[in-house]
Amino acid sequence: MRCDGMVAACLAALALSCGCGRAADPPGLDDPRKMTLTLTSPAFTEGAAIPKVYSCDGKDVSPPLAWSGVPASARELALLCDDPDAPRGTWTHWILFNVPRDLTGLPEAVPAASRTKSGQPQAPAPQGKNDFGKFGYGGPCPPSGTHRYVFRLFALDTHLPPEAGASRKALLESIQGHVLAEGKLVGTYAR
Repeated sequence: MRCDGMVAACLAALALSCGCGRAADPPGLDDPRKMTLTLTSPAFTEGAAIPKVYSCDGKDVSPPLAWSGVPASARELALLCDDPDAPRGTWTHWILFNVPRDLTGLPEAVPAASRTKSGQPQAPAPQGKNDFGKFGYGGPCPPSGTHRYVFRLFALDTHLPPEAGASRKALLESIQGHVLAEGKLVGTYAR
């Protein structure tokens, strides 16, 4: 019995050290009672393939998104796109936060920068760093096989601090306890 416990502990440590065991989402996310936002895209439907143009094999631009059902009490929105099928654990493709609550969607090819060099608004909201090490959107780019890409929209009762966009972990920690409603759209991509 003691040997079994040691083997399990070693396997858990190995999984965490290789990145295969990224921390789970905080409790309260994906709560069926809060799944009241409708998130869609004119580029692909729920469960369908994401067109190549939105991947690393194409132009690697963000797909257009639309949503509805934002509660009147929401202060702002946050958007997260990740790949739960990545070999080393969930891979973050896009983080947007402090999205104005009155927006009803995003156009195709949202630029990575929220401001131009002259200070003019460019992107509709600040964007965090994805797991490619860049700000903004990084499209599907699986090493092989078919992967799922989960776009999650959160209606929040608060304004998030700038550090919320530093990473997926920072965003999820920042929104914990502030999610009024959620919506989800899943697309697939294969190479």
